[in-house]
Amino acid sequence: MNADTLLLDVKDQIAYITLNRPHAANGVNLPLSKELMYAANKCDEDPGIRAVVLTGSGSAFCAGGDLRHFAGTGDQLSMSLKEMTVYVHAAVSRLTRMNKPLITAVNGVAAGAGMSLAIAGDLIIAAESESFVAAYTAAGLSPDGGMTWLLPRMIGLSKAREIILTNRRLTAKEAVAWGLINKCVPDDDMSQEVESAVKYFAKGPSGSFGKIKQLLTSCFTETLETQMEMEARGISDMARTRDGKEGVEAFIQKRKPDFCGC
Repeated sequence: MNADTLLLDVKDQIAYITLNRPHAANGVNLPLSKELMYAANKCDEDPGIRAVVLTGSGSAFCAGGDLRHFAGTGDQLSMSLKEMTVYVHAAVSRLTRMNKPLITAVNGVAAGAGMSLAIAGDLIIAAESESFVAAYTAAGLSPDGGMTWLLPRMIGLSKAREIILTNRRLTAKEAVAWGLINKCVPDDDMSQEVESAVKYFAKGPSGSFGKIKQLLTSCFTETLETQMEMEARGISDMARTRDGKEGVEAFIQKRKPDFCGC
């Protein structure tokens, strides 16, 4: 990994992805976008990883696209953006569709593509001093990173329009109230809250988590009957796994299940 843009550390079956351009508020440039895609692919493919945390270094989570980098591309900006979004969008797709739960630990402002990355988490935890802002209209641009797909599903079309069109900034507490994120915690408690959540996921049934993520991703596009058929097939598939059998046996024996994550 290029430590100048992104850090990837794996310990105790947990992958920690840290955007690492603190001097630029972890703004996304071409090298960072490529490293993010690589990290996402690694987390998706490595069977030794059972949960993932995405956060930022320094005082920001991610301020979105690096506008200084954009300006430096001159007349090639349009082509450069098309290349960057290939990598960023691939990363978001892998992270949202992998079996492993993704926790986004929003330790600083999440703006533009940074907000898109933040809300891609299965569990979104923010420090109470932080904020979320679409930011695109301030630069005369339009969203990327899946924002226009994620936001309407999370908070409804009307509120999604308000956030993106008016560039309204939401505090972490407002984001919880709007249903945008899961938890807002005191800044000093952030690390402990994230570690508690990710350790729970790392010890859980990864296959079950992955199947649930798949079902929830399709729930707005399938008919009721199709969705129920997918549920029937999903629960049957999970019942054949080692973790499915272990979960049932542990319940009957009134003990804590020992999931292997297979």
